[in-house]
Amino acid sequence: MTATKSELVELQETLYTSRNPTRAWLHVSRRDWITAALESSAAGRDVGLAIEVGPGSGVYLPLLSRLSGRVIAADIEQEYLEHAGLLTDSLPNLSCQTDDITRSDLPAGAFDLVLCTEVIEHIADSPAALAGLRRLLAPGGRLVLSTPQRYSPLELFAKIAFLPGIIDIVRLIYREPIIPTGHINLLTEKALKDQLAAAGFVILDEHKCGLYLPVVAEALGGVGLKIEQWIEKRIRGTWLDFLLWTQCYVLAGADGKRRDVDP
Repeated sequence: MTATKSELVELQETLYTSRNPTRAWLHVSRRDWITAALESSAAGRDVGLAIEVGPGSGVYLPLLSRLSGRVIAADIEQEYLEHAGLLTDSLPNLSCQTDDITRSDLPAGAFDLVLCTEVIEHIADSPAALAGLRRLLAPGGRLVLSTPQRYSPLELFAKIAFLPGIIDIVRLIYREPIIPTGHINLLTEKALKDQLAAAGFVILDEHKCGLYLPVVAEALGGVGLKIEQWIEKRIRGTWLDFLLWTQCYVLAGADGKRRDVDP
């Protein structure tokens, strides 16, 4: 069954407070890294205009509003924009705009800070989306980007979990909104980095997070989470880190300089 957009918003709002410790941690750990990346990207800089491409439930919009003079939430889905629009009373420097990042009508080179998290896996033509993001970036601007890794256990087992019959069992176990991911374009680290270079980006910082172990996550609760966290720390930065769910980046235009970072 295809999920309605209201179901998608409801899902995104519950992910960070899931009763399943692993499910909550997978999203909270990514959120925390992105929050820190946005704050460090804005530190000591005049961020006049920021944008989030694909705001989802709007979890980052209050932060972007605080970090910038003005922030735009852009999406092709009207329901997401309507949901983001509910924040405009409390965030007077926030506005919403319908826009397709693969052929954006937004002004080129206008945005000092760009956020695009968990979006490009939903876009078949990710090179066009990345080129669109590069087009938006002002000189000296920063893009914070995240997307799942293609061969992470979570993505592989999701293909099984949503099969007819099995999805009913999964929903019974989690007792929370469980709907298809809609991921149509999962990228390996190499594939994404090749596309980023082709779009004219350089990597300033990078991070991988989120180890999901099937059965362990569902059956062992908090103990299972501790096991996953222990393993994650030991494989991050090794050849096994393709098992971690999310790859995250801070990017600049090709005139920027890459710096080495610890895993």
